[in-house]
Amino acid sequence: MINKLDKELNYHHTALSLRVARQELLSSNVANADTPNFKAKDIDFASMLHEKLSSTPSLKKVSLNTTSLMHINSSVPGLFGDNILYRVPLQPSADGNTVDMDMERTRFADNAIKYDASITFLSNELKNISSALQER
Repeated sequence: MINKLDKELNYHHTALSLRVARQELLSSNVANADTPNFKAKDIDFASMLHEKLSSTPSLKKVSLNTTSLMHINSSVPGLFGDNILYRVPLQPSADGNTVDMDMERTRFADNAIKYDASITFLSNELKNISSALQER
């Protein structure tokens, strides 16, 4: 019984963590809309969620050895690892920036709505569990 509960709550925890991290990634795109040569980033949410929830451990990543703090960091920090995708702009800009503000606003709002929906689902799930426990 506890395993089923843990599995259900783990799903919501993982989904919410990915939504928060994706929101930060999208807000970074918006914040850098005027930065020359900035490349807009995003993730494939469904595949990332599947990867995080799968029981198969991922292969070890090979990292570069660096001898100076000024060297390029070979590992991508954060929750996404190497799964960050770069957008191909519909209309390229002269300064090399690939942020399309209309697309970013739409994706930001969509992600926020889905985050709120996940919170609502989790809240209802916890209410159902609480109600089931009180009836015993």
